[in-house]
Amino acid sequence: MKLKRFERNPILTPIPDSPWESACVCNPAVWHENGRFTLLYRAGPNDDVHPIFLGMAESTDGFTFRRVSEKPVFGPSSDGFDAGCIEDPRLIKLGDTFYLTYAARIAPPGPYWKRTLPLNHYVPDYLKNGQTPNAVKWNLTRSGIAVTRDFRSWIRLGPITDARYDDRDAILFPGQVAGRFAMLHRPAAWTGPQYGCDHASIWLSFSDDLLHWSEEHLLAQPQYEWESEKIGGSTPPIRTERGWLVLYHGVDRSSVYRVGAMMLDLQDPRRILGRAREPILEPEAKCEKEGLVKNVVFPCGNVVVNGTLFVYYGGADTVCCVATCKLDELVDYVLSNPVK
Repeated sequence: MKLKRFERNPILTPIPDSPWESACVCNPAVWHENGRFTLLYRAGPNDDVHPIFLGMAESTDGFTFRRVSEKPVFGPSSDGFDAGCIEDPRLIKLGDTFYLTYAARIAPPGPYWKRTLPLNHYVPDYLKNGQTPNAVKWNLTRSGIAVTRDFRSWIRLGPITDARYDDRDAILFPGQVAGRFAMLHRPAAWTGPQYGCDHASIWLSFSDDLLHWSEEHLLAQPQYEWESEKIGGSTPPIRTERGWLVLYHGVDRSSVYRVGAMMLDLQDPRRILGRAREPILEPEAKCEKEGLVKNVVFPCGNVVVNGTLFVYYGGADTVCCVATCKLDELVDYVLSNPVK
């Protein structure tokens, strides 16, 4: 089974003369409420520093979006752990408050797609040489959490992953599971016999307060050829009567990004009920195969409207796209491949 692309993708493209979204607009989070789709998308300028921000766009049909702000609605702090970038947002709502998890760096990444400078190029020399955590010294990615009620005013709650190593793709479950909060994440350094996996994998952890996470569990590791190098969570899990639907990304040896799907037990998400053997989306369209980073489809947001699953993803780290399917059909497909 494959997701169906919107025939007029991409739905958002960079603005060439913009000071903050001229290089890319991609990897969007999404929310749907009161007939309105709200898109929070990653954006960065085409310059030698490339700080990364979040912009916002809205739609009434889920396909045709208009920008609603001439400036970023959320961006790097002045001097915090996320002073370099705010990227790859994942969004849930608890009560009347939105919770956003995001990837962050202490310094801007620079034009990473050119691979001309190391990622720690903009880190001050005294931090590179001092006894600082690896995430600071090498400008590795940590994950943070912020809250808002209107997508305009934000409160940063701080980092939620360890400063010693790269740990991104932090995604909250939309509500408590068996009385606790649950989160997917991808600590890249957790490989080897002591961790039970040879490649970067998806881990599941639990919390009582959304800030302190423990009880780490290796949820899923690369299993098929199309995801042989690494996997990571993509979009917030969707609760269905038959389990949690989780979309994830897989990367092969040629650095091609594809999208997979699995179903987790509602009461015990450590238990995988089914996992699609083939990707449900892979780079095929021009806007997915050509861009800042070739051959990438990277979802960060999904919503269900009248039984249809809308999946919002970045194409080639450059543009925003959307693909759809019937939710029940995808659940049936994933569960037809049970995990023993």
